[in-house]
Amino acid sequence: MSTVRLTTAQALVRFLAAQYTERDGERRRLIAATWGIFGHGNVAGTGQALVEDRALMPFHQGRNEQAMVHAAVGYARQSNRLSAHAVTTSIGPGATNLVTGAALATVNRLPVLLLPGDTFATRPADPVLQQLQLPSAGDVSVNDCLRPVSVYFDRVGRPEALVPAALEAARVLTDPAATGAVTLALPQDVQAEAYDWPEEFFAERTWRVRRPRPDAAELDTAVRAVRAAERPLVVAGGGVRYSGAEEALRTFAERAGLPVATTQAGKGALPYDHPCDVGGVGHTGTETAAALARTADLVIGVGTRYTDFTTASGTLFPGGARFLNLNVTGFDAHKQAALPLVADAREGLTALTEALGDHRRDTGRWAASKRRWQERVDAAYAAPDEGARPTQTQVLGALDTLVDASDILINAAGSLPGDLHKLWRPRSADQYHVEYGYSCMGYEIPAAIGVLLAAPGRPVWALVGDGTYLMNPTEIVTAVQERLPLRLVVLQNHGYASIGGLSEAVGAERYGTDYRYRDADGGFTGPPLPVDLGANAASLGMRVLRPRTVRDLREALREARAATVPTCVYVETETPDTVSGPPPAPAWWDVPVAETATRKAAVEAREEYDRHVTARRRHL
Repeated sequence: MSTVRLTTAQALVRFLAAQYTERDGERRRLIAATWGIFGHGNVAGTGQALVEDRALMPFHQGRNEQAMVHAAVGYARQSNRLSAHAVTTSIGPGATNLVTGAALATVNRLPVLLLPGDTFATRPADPVLQQLQLPSAGDVSVNDCLRPVSVYFDRVGRPEALVPAALEAARVLTDPAATGAVTLALPQDVQAEAYDWPEEFFAERTWRVRRPRPDAAELDTAVRAVRAAERPLVVAGGGVRYSGAEEALRTFAERAGLPVATTQAGKGALPYDHPCDVGGVGHTGTETAAALARTADLVIGVGTRYTDFTTASGTLFPGGARFLNLNVTGFDAHKQAALPLVADAREGLTALTEALGDHRRDTGRWAASKRRWQERVDAAYAAPDEGARPTQTQVLGALDTLVDASDILINAAGSLPGDLHKLWRPRSADQYHVEYGYSCMGYEIPAAIGVLLAAPGRPVWALVGDGTYLMNPTEIVTAVQERLPLRLVVLQNHGYASIGGLSEAVGAERYGTDYRYRDADGGFTGPPLPVDLGANAASLGMRVLRPRTVRDLREALREARAATVPTCVYVETETPDTVSGPPPAPAWWDVPVAETATRKAAVEAREEYDRHVTARRRHL
């Protein structure tokens, strides 16, 4: 057997550069690039390997370890999980900073390869810099924090252990039913250790992404359930997108005459103006979808995890409703005591459509409700006074008149996900990019960079509030360095708008949610803090536009869309007290309220909570 002598880190880089995915005849690099911040745990190993083979492995320099994972996740989502990025960090805080990003990737079932440095396998000194010591466990390092948030974890304690670990990592990254964050912890001495590697380890290898077809018996049961249902409703989730099943969903809905509601991850599965599309479902959804959900006798979930926002914490769907779940994972297919149809979304929908034949219902029964909802969207977007300061929904309305199917909108946290789920009109299957599985503040800017790398030439918008911006603006520098035309819209409302509203609703009186000066008695009063986030963005290298009115805003957004450099539109927003804001939530969300309290706000909030919680149902 022919061998080649390389360090462990060099071998890993060469192995990753030779891995490919294939689905439906499309072949792509599995690991298209590596992100890195170097420290003593990876600079001499992985860092040296990346410069050694920089022609094989593109490299992106990050500023924050968590943000690097977000950028990798954005890339993987835009690539429909067929291509991913790796992330390398040092040991210590560099490694622990990966945990949030890893959790986000695993929650959302999106592949990312994490390569944190680790303490010495040979223990020449104990402890070394940044080493965590536990008196009861000598083999634990801070990287063990990544175990519960990774779908696969391995510590490569010897060079030869890399062969099975790397192969297993690639298998999991390309498994549509098991993907997420994959961690290979790399002790820093092992990274630099040389070994004679079999040349076969570096041969090109193609990992075929499976499309499992449905079991015949499960398919027969599913067809009988659809035929028997009088008021069925489809709930489309992110699995539709990752499978590339949008056309199959459209055909299924049209032929069977079914309304299609969407989760945050599934929004855009049908264009907003398709007759079968009824908008978002759940706490942040539309009244049209909520009304259909409350009367549905069969809920057909396609690629959804049924989070509490989708089910309105178990209060949205009727107690007698049955569930039929088409999902590539058995775990999700069995949720809500459902009839399972374990299959790839595209293959399952195609099989259902063929088996149903000419079975069809009237698609017009929700048309009037949908039309009324669009009128409410128009009212929320409307700006009667072009010279006034815009509200948040008017900012979305201005964007709505500007974008086309090529634009991509990215958001994750705050009040924007609710407004977007209710109001946004997606023109393409991948225009709507809201990360709401983990709803991580600070995701948007780095994720937009990942999307720009996956979809060069398309206008990509990161929409953030001031709270989210303050969490993680560092990758603006990366966008400048990479010459990526990031379009950033910062909405300055001087506090946490979403949590402020929730705080008020649960009796916590908006305490600690506004950006104001601290009083001696512990309160927060006075004018907003003199914070200028536009100046901050400019200091990091962005071009900054400062519209003051709705009229200015429209021009600034047009200018940003045409820009070829990173551009920020910094908007001081108006609260919607005198103009139309977003419609209220059409369904409940369970946030437990203090069972006993002396303050009137909390007592009244608990009474309201007790009224809602009685409507919760368990579907058995």
